[in-house]
Amino acid sequence: MMRSEEYDRVVRYFDKDGDWKISASELSHRLGQMGGKLLLNIAEVAVEALDSNGDGLLDLEDLIKLMEEDDEEEKLKDLRQAFGMYDEDGCGFITPKGLRKMLKKLGESKSIDECMVMIKHFDINGDGVLSFEEFRVMMK
Repeated sequence: MMRSEEYDRVVRYFDKDGDWKISASELSHRLGQMGGKLLLNIAEVAVEALDSNGDGLLDLEDLIKLMEEDDEEEKLKDLRQAFGMYDEDGCGFITPKGLRKMLKKLGESKSIDECMVMIKHFDINGDGVLSFEEFRVMMK
């Protein structure tokens, strides 16, 4: 997660008029200077969608929310990738057999029974396997 000074620096970069808020035109202009292209009408739609207080501008809180959502999306992507490593046959669940195999690759030798016990701790619905949602809970 970014520190407050980093968020402040981002706002200052986009904020041409120094009001600590980012307008659609400021967003469009700065992205253009960075080599990107964001048409003003698309920037207006983006600002409207992200603007939490309805003033037509992005403030520091709006920017933090946007950046933290991206961070959450990245974490979710990483979790899905990790889950896929344990879901050996692509069935959408971590089975005791899949857990045992992955642990063995990581240098941990466990029996199927031990893996069943490990899964049971986080198996919310009691079906003997871990779904992605149960895996997410386990990883928190």
